[in-house]
Amino acid sequence: MKTNPRSRELADRYDVPGPRYTSYPTAPHFQPWGNNDWLDALRENERYSQRPLSLYFHLPFCPTLCLYCGCNVVITKDRQRVGKYVEYLMREMELFQSLVPTKRGVKQVHWGGGSPTWLNPYEIRKLAEKIWWHFNLSRTAEISVEVDPRRLTEEHVAAFCDVGFNRISLGVQDFDPQVQQSVRRLQTEQETLNALEWFRQRGVRSVNIDLIYGLPGQTVQSFHQTLNRVIELRPNRIAVFNFAYLPTMKPHHRAIDAAALPERTTKLMMQEDIIATLTGAGYRYIGMDHFALPDDELAVAQQEGRLHRNFQGYTTGAECDLIGFGMTSISSLDRAYAQNLKELPEYEAAIDRGELPASRGLRLNDDDYLRRHIINELMCNLHLSIPQLEQDFGVDFFKYFPDVEEQLTPLVMDGLVKFDPDSIDVTEQGRLFLRNIAMQFDAYLGANTAVFSRTV
Repeated sequence: MKTNPRSRELADRYDVPGPRYTSYPTAPHFQPWGNNDWLDALRENERYSQRPLSLYFHLPFCPTLCLYCGCNVVITKDRQRVGKYVEYLMREMELFQSLVPTKRGVKQVHWGGGSPTWLNPYEIRKLAEKIWWHFNLSRTAEISVEVDPRRLTEEHVAAFCDVGFNRISLGVQDFDPQVQQSVRRLQTEQETLNALEWFRQRGVRSVNIDLIYGLPGQTVQSFHQTLNRVIELRPNRIAVFNFAYLPTMKPHHRAIDAAALPERTTKLMMQEDIIATLTGAGYRYIGMDHFALPDDELAVAQQEGRLHRNFQGYTTGAECDLIGFGMTSISSLDRAYAQNLKELPEYEAAIDRGELPASRGLRLNDDDYLRRHIINELMCNLHLSIPQLEQDFGVDFFKYFPDVEEQLTPLVMDGLVKFDPDSIDVTEQGRLFLRNIAMQFDAYLGANTAVFSRTV
């Protein structure tokens, strides 16, 4: 397979480090915060906000480390540590409700990690019941969990389904055994099939499968075989992430043979094949790394112009305030962000002191608020209505951004966006470069972009 020469030329031009914009301003710009800073932001938000809630629970434990991992994890096989952490999560919820009591409805709950399935069935039920006790869950709430099929049992599945989980995200990455060996994540196809079948037998119909391209040993042909096998399983959503190789920030990445990583041209061909294969199989290309069947809520939300992006990626919860629990978890309010302490002992110590375990945060000023909206619209809904923006924010767009035409002209010339006095629209070609388009409205970008992965 040969890559499109035009795509290769654009990749050469736009392959730079850049944010993934799961927030704006992005996490590297958060400032030191503590209990009082976060408490003030929460209480202010509770006074004026009628927005429903989305709850995130970070379960960081994994028994082994996958070499590609970019998450905040704790590697342990000590079951007592896991049980102790569940107790602290429950105490954090109790503390939150004692300090900032809220009866707002909860529309979304997500357990991420790490490996939430490293909890045993009893811990799953115990934690879920505490969440339902402390918060006002909607009867139609989306309740989802990240699943590692390698250690999943039918008892785990029964526990998740009994307490109301209705969406799952299966980690697969690649079905090729040699690729799995290279990143130290051996997972048989049968383990994945078992997990999928067990959940579907219990009525869970909303399934996402996570894949990664750009791993050592992958080729266009080998990954195409994985794509075809995933299509046969017919998940509602497929996330195909571009592997971010960051050996300076993630020391375990140094154990990966860098010489075995696909070259940029190969990765570009893989990306083109991913889009062609999945859209050819009936999936809608949502943007960046997400695909969904036409009747899936993500696809419908994008079609209706209400798709959103947060720390879990693309979501339909644009109207929700996100509250994160557990070490390293990030919360997102209408006008503030906060991240919990990153080290387990410090997180536990804060709870023991009766304090919310925030370590960093940020209040959005009016400029942040405006730019976040623009970035979200372009990355999620691929369209920005300039008259609507001016009406909603009370600004003159072209006076507020006097250099916008000069900034966007190269992207227009390269066919990535269409731009006129009424709108900015992302083209089909531009979907491959959403991060680069969003970067045009990022007021924080400076010389230090090394903390970000490359955009291509």
